[in-house]
Amino acid sequence: MRLSILLLVTVVISACQPKKKFQRNEGLIFGTIYHMTYEAPQDLSDTIQSTLNAFDWSMSTYKEESVISKLNRNVSNETDIYFRQVFNKALEITKETSGAFDMTVAPLVNAWGFGFSKKDSLTDGGIDSIMTFVGMDMLQLNGTKLVKQKPEIMLDGSAIAKGFAVDVVADLLEAYDVDNYMVEIGGEMRVKGHNPKNTAWRVGIDQPIDDPEVLNRQLQEIIGISDLALATSGNYRNFYIKDGKKYAHTISPFTGYPINHQLLGVSVLASDCMSADAYATAFMVLGYEQSIAIVEKNADLEAYFILAGSGDGYEIKMSTGFSKYLIDKL
Repeated sequence: MRLSILLLVTVVISACQPKKKFQRNEGLIFGTIYHMTYEAPQDLSDTIQSTLNAFDWSMSTYKEESVISKLNRNVSNETDIYFRQVFNKALEITKETSGAFDMTVAPLVNAWGFGFSKKDSLTDGGIDSIMTFVGMDMLQLNGTKLVKQKPEIMLDGSAIAKGFAVDVVADLLEAYDVDNYMVEIGGEMRVKGHNPKNTAWRVGIDQPIDDPEVLNRQLQEIIGISDLALATSGNYRNFYIKDGKKYAHTISPFTGYPINHQLLGVSVLASDCMSADAYATAFMVLGYEQSIAIVEKNADLEAYFILAGSGDGYEIKMSTGFSKYLIDKL
């Protein structure tokens, strides 16, 4: 009798539980589009949007009153929890990449016309001058305050903050007991569990076609991933042509100039999107040889590299463990 009652109670409780279904949300943030697909009993779009808006007020260099903008203008040295998490991860990856990842390239990014202020008139001497206040070693956190060695130092979080925003939303979903999700912001993403077809999440890696308006997108590869984050960096979306020469948005903190080498694009897999995002940028600075050496020494990373080949072709290289994620070679 007791067993029957227990089974009846269990059935009643189960029947009262809200039924989970895959929700799909889209919106705008950081000047780009986000897509979220997650299995939950309720639509969390309002909570997701408000969380992203709060993050934007921390890390957006396009909002004058954001935390990072106030730090850049030296009107405040106070940070918030979002900034500190980004900054500490940035320091870690700066060290792991021997300085290739550097948030203090902001004045250089601006000078070359890819940042949050107007492009300056460039000379070799001007670049040399800017380089005197580029370097993460000139910054430190003292409690909640950011201490600069030079007031001219400015930070650009664009190569890491978007990835962290993905993590922030993913962690939010997990706080709501969401086990299956895909969070994507402007191409950077983190996935967990399975997709609505009950398989690993399928993700495309683009061919590195010069296409700023994304009008001619073609896939180079399709991968299947779960419980991983993916970020891609390349110089085929954000660039300009001047006097017949291409200037790409990835600026080397070593030289002060846009990078110009054989590596056209790199996609990085990691457990968190903030790391994947930052490493992808650093690898574009370093080029293939130095980057693959870092990946093969780090058990938490895998990477897929697209290099310029002969003629209009591409040369594909990848880390040892990346091939297991390939689903369909195009």
